[in-house]
Amino acid sequence: MTVELQRPATRRMLGTETLLVLGLSLGQSAVYATVSIIAKLTADGPLSKQTAALNTSASPRPWLDLTYQLLGIVFALLPVLLAVHLLARDPGDPARTLGLDARRPGQDLARGAGLAALIGLPGLALFWAAAQLGVNATLVPAALPDLWWTVPVLILAAVQNSVLEEVIVVGYLVTRLRQLNWRIGAIVATSALLRGSYHLYQGFGAFVGNVVMGVVFSLFYLRTRRVMPLVVAHTLLDVVAFVGYALLPREWFDWL
Repeated sequence: MTVELQRPATRRMLGTETLLVLGLSLGQSAVYATVSIIAKLTADGPLSKQTAALNTSASPRPWLDLTYQLLGIVFALLPVLLAVHLLARDPGDPARTLGLDARRPGQDLARGAGLAALIGLPGLALFWAAAQLGVNATLVPAALPDLWWTVPVLILAAVQNSVLEEVIVVGYLVTRLRQLNWRIGAIVATSALLRGSYHLYQGFGAFVGNVVMGVVFSLFYLRTRRVMPLVVAHTLLDVVAFVGYALLPREWFDWL
């Protein structure tokens, strides 16, 4: 006779699980970003004269560089699979719990595009103001060589960033903090501050801009219970930033 023992998840177990998921993903990034901004602030020269580069080359050999880029994208998504796997212990389908499905493609695309416009246009103004004030590092959104695979990899990187951040920092984190009976204000603040903190390596303007984005996105998720529009919005923002920087004349981005 087989006896199956089930132990319900306690608050302590859920809290420990949440810390471990964050420690393996964007919580870890937040720690490194904090160290990075401290290093920039204590280095010779002002913050505005230093550079924060995204999507950098990993090898001078193109095919090896492509391999590294694809491996980085794939392995960066493993914490997302872990979070979804852990949510599968709860009642219901985790994809439906997160709103990470294709049940409402038209509505998700429309809402995502609207959120991208809502965040993107004021975000450009904020980045410009931060650059004028010297509180951001010089941002290089794409530093890959000009090769046939550059644009596809940048698009994949945008999708990877979006899925990782929105599933972990909004969908998973908000769900777990609600189960831990946190107040709504504390949940929104935690999600937003975490989003801002792992962008600190870019400077304080990026921190503030991403905190505002985090507040908007977490409130949207609390109201709709769908993370897919957030993924769409974030993907659109990153594709415009990454691919635009790679294809358009460099002098257009001097203000960054």
